[in-house]
Amino acid sequence: MKRLGISLLFALVGWTCMAELPDVTLRDVDGHEVSVASLAHNGKPLIISFFATWCKPCMRELKAIHELYPDWQEETGVEMYIVSTDQGQDSHKVKPLVDGNGWEYHVLLDPNGTLKRAMNVQNIPHLFILDSKGNIVYNHVGYTDGDEETIRTYLR
Repeated sequence: MKRLGISLLFALVGWTCMAELPDVTLRDVDGHEVSVASLAHNGKPLIISFFATWCKPCMRELKAIHELYPDWQEETGVEMYIVSTDQGQDSHKVKPLVDGNGWEYHVLLDPNGTLKRAMNVQNIPHLFILDSKGNIVYNHVGYTDGDEETIRTYLR
C-alpha cells in the first residue's frame, strides 16, 4: 500500500512537470488575440500568474515581482504573463491598474474563466513557472512575503 502511495505521488509530480499549456485563445488588454499554448515555445522560462484587480495578495505579489523582474529577465530571459480573472464588467479596470503600477508584464484577460478552468486554478493568486521547454515545473497558490525568492530559484 505504501508503494502505491509513493507511485501515485511520483505520477502526480511527473504530470505537473510535464503538463503543457492548454490550447486556449484569450485577448490581451489591447484587444489582440493570444494563443496561450504558443506562449511557452520561445525557449525561455515563462511565468503565468492569475490575479484579479480586487485581490490584495495578488497586488502584493505582482508589486514584489515588479521590483525583481528586470533582473530576472536579464539573468534568465523570463517572460511574464499575468492573467486577469476579473469578470466582464470589471475587465475595464485591468489596463489602468497595470499602467498605474508601471508593470511591464504581458496582460491577458480571462473574463469567462476559460484558461482558469483549463489550468485548474481554484484560488488566486496562482502562479505557474514553465521551463525553457514549456514544461510546468512549479506552481504556487497564495502569496507570502518572500515567495519571490522561491520563484527566482525555479527560474535559475
